[in-house]
Amino acid sequence: MLKRVLTIAGSDSGGGAGIQADLKTFCAFGVYGMTAITAVTAQNTQEVISISALKPEMVYNQIKAIAEDIGVDAVKTGMLFNTEIIEIVAEAICKFSLPQLVVDPVMISKSGSYLLEPDAIGIFKKKILPLAQVVTPNLNEAEALSGISVCTPEEMKRSARIIHQMGSKFVLIKGGHLENEEMVDILFDGKEDVIFSVQRQSTKNTHGTGCTYSAALAALLGLGYDVLTAVKIARRYMDTVIQYSLDLGKGCGPINHLAPLFLKCGLTPQEGGWNW
Repeated sequence: MLKRVLTIAGSDSGGGAGIQADLKTFCAFGVYGMTAITAVTAQNTQEVISISALKPEMVYNQIKAIAEDIGVDAVKTGMLFNTEIIEIVAEAICKFSLPQLVVDPVMISKSGSYLLEPDAIGIFKKKILPLAQVVTPNLNEAEALSGISVCTPEEMKRSARIIHQMGSKFVLIKGGHLENEEMVDILFDGKEDVIFSVQRQSTKNTHGTGCTYSAALAALLGLGYDVLTAVKIARRYMDTVIQYSLDLGKGCGPINHLAPLFLKCGLTPQEGGWNW
């Protein structure tokens, strides 16, 4: 049966991040994508103009409608925005026994806008992290969660251990913000670190990378891969979608979520379906 993967996240009107990125990623991995929208954002490649959070009961009812009818093989959370939404999402995850939870702790946009209210970080750590199979913070998010500076691979390891104590079974700290030629991601399972190192690609068009990475992991876990294998495959996928990223807009353009599919069909990813 086709695997079913749910994203609980915010909407990005620019299409590069949030639930739009998640659905494109789910499509790339051949799973059936479903959404529970937490907030609507007006944003583009340059800025987040405004945010409107949905009522918590509406977020809950979206999850309930999916869980009681279609079913869920894996789930990811993205932008949760405030305390009330965090609490209702945690309640729904437990109520409907949603499996294989990937938590992307979306806190601040690339343009600097808060996507998680600062006073909600404590309840996020208390209610969401203990439910997670994998949590995927970038360096700034790792600092906010662990309370220590995270600027080097060694500090990434220390931070991962602190975050792991909050309940997530695996901690994947993404090193995209490290200032060197190699990008280093570190996966900690409570016992040892696994280091993933790739050459940094020269592009400003990386809008939506965090959402996409976590969505890829959720899709792969839903397909039955173990966490280590899922990270390896997701990392290769990210290299491709960044390599063929799209120079759209006046700011940080989006990555190309369907590039691997076009390549397999012998088509040029930047041209999309023009020669389908």
